[in-house]
Amino acid sequence: MPLHDPLPDTVDLLVVGGGINGVGVARDAAGRGLSVALVEKDDLAAHTSSASTKLIHGGLRYLQYGEFRLVRESLQERERLWGMAPHIIRPMRFVVPPMPTRPGWMVRAGLFLYDHIGGRERLPATQTVRLADAPKGEGLARRGGKAFVYSDCWVDDARLVVLNAMDAAARGAAIRTHARFARARREGGAWLATIGGDGGGSQTLTAKAIVNTAGPWVGEVAGAIAGARTKGAVRLVKGSHIVVPRLYPGDHAFLLQNPDKRVIFAIPYEGAHTLIGTTDVPVGELPTGKVAISDAEIDYLLAAANAVFARQVTRGDIVWTYSGIRPLFDDEKANASAVTRDYVLDLDLGDRDEAPLLNVFGGKITTYRRLAEQAMDRLVDAIGAGGGAWTAGAVLPGGAFASFEDFLIGLARRYPGFPHAMLRRMARAYGTRAETILGDAHAPDDLGADFGGGLHQAEVDYLIAHEWATCGEDILWRRSKLGLHLPPSAERALDDYCALAMAPRLTAP
Repeated sequence: MPLHDPLPDTVDLLVVGGGINGVGVARDAAGRGLSVALVEKDDLAAHTSSASTKLIHGGLRYLQYGEFRLVRESLQERERLWGMAPHIIRPMRFVVPPMPTRPGWMVRAGLFLYDHIGGRERLPATQTVRLADAPKGEGLARRGGKAFVYSDCWVDDARLVVLNAMDAAARGAAIRTHARFARARREGGAWLATIGGDGGGSQTLTAKAIVNTAGPWVGEVAGAIAGARTKGAVRLVKGSHIVVPRLYPGDHAFLLQNPDKRVIFAIPYEGAHTLIGTTDVPVGELPTGKVAISDAEIDYLLAAANAVFARQVTRGDIVWTYSGIRPLFDDEKANASAVTRDYVLDLDLGDRDEAPLLNVFGGKITTYRRLAEQAMDRLVDAIGAGGGAWTAGAVLPGGAFASFEDFLIGLARRYPGFPHAMLRRMARAYGTRAETILGDAHAPDDLGADFGGGLHQAEVDYLIAHEWATCGEDILWRRSKLGLHLPPSAERALDDYCALAMAPRLTAP
């Protein structure tokens, strides 16, 4: 991985931002035959794209706000993405207990629409269960009445970003992390852009078009582009989650409605935990440091869980929290929960069909592929180069298998000396590329130094070489969630190892 190699002097497309929309655009463009450079000021998925609720879903609650186009498109993408990445995306059933603010017939009507407007094919339809005697009622404080059970999908959000970046790079895109977009101006029918790196210095490159997918920083990036004309603005909303010890048995999730009519999810997470979220808190401006959950948000999520589950949780039970800023398109709605999750593509052609700038506002993980496809359809017309759409159904790295369980059985047969739990984790993270890491090893000891939790030197080397990992945080909290299971000393040990492993490349001429 050429972490600090210079970018190409000239490209067709410069993408600014290494979240899910940015890597999706880079992948789509590279597959159409365009030369592409993507720059990200931090790590891939370092911000919003690793702070989601980890769902590939239509957004059931968006129906109440009339977002029918968005819900339909999201539902169409749901099974498509599952087929493209069956290692990091899997089906999940969601239980909706009785809601105090909505009659059952209304919820059932919404779920009927949810089942039918998006072309569902493989996922099971909604069913009704009696909580008193159904296994899916276990763990609830009150098991009376009926619940509805519907389908959506779970995703490892940060790995989805990395896999798209890997596929873009395999198709010729130059992906550079820790490379900050500084400024750009139109010159000679193209863009002249300046990029700075963490190690100091800068580089200027020429691009036929720029795509601004900087998420919460989309306005800041647009402000650094001379003559940029943006027709939209972002509405910043913070979403926070807490992780606590497992609250109920089973591999299903819960959709819960609070008295304020907001919904939150309780989702099985990393085996022994339950993920609870998310909040919707308006943010006036971007924080200067890492985004953190507030005391009020913690109280809100704890109260929501304790109102439903028999096992009561307190602040002392929280093992991890994370927060992110969602860059929603500002539709001027007063309620942050009602602000559209749809995306807006703002194409700026200057005064006389000059070099195009495309600013991307809003969006959600589920629709990233479609957003990228539509963005490139517009840019191909604007720059007069590039092929047609191709990403629908094109598998992501490691996803070329039909059945995850069958693939895992085959992996276990090839590597009988490895713990099953370790093989399952690696199969879920890397799919068929797990064999690239395992190689000819007969047992974990053959993979080099053990950092804990089944993480060995061979896997760390792979993440540095192929997945742009540069430190312990990248590895333990984005490329994996092993940080939940390891002491802080493991992250420090990984920091030291990464620094030594990368030193020759950082000092190479």
